[in-house]
Amino acid sequence: MTDRERLADLEARERKLAQEVLGARRALRGKYALLVEDLAVEHLSERAFREIVDHAIRIGGERAMDALRSAIAERGSNPPLSKPTRRVIVIAACVIAS
Repeated sequence: MTDRERLADLEARERKLAQEVLGARRALRGKYALLVEDLAVEHLSERAFREIVDHAIRIGGERAMDALRSAIAERGSNPPLSKPTRRVIVIAACVIAS
């Protein structure tokens, strides 16, 4: 096998792997998108939802969860009577952003 043939073979494998990565990434994102169907996102604006998810992804899941737990602990164990999801997420977004 010549160097040129070897290079062509490697490039073909590289393209195949890139397609596999893309397929796996889409499958995982689809799985996570299905999880959102179970969340009460209607209490948020689209912009707030995108910002919350973006911050959580950017800083990492564990750090985002630590910020949420901290915000909830500071608020106390008694949930507010109206719109609890909105308040918790807004607080979390502020904590995550800082």
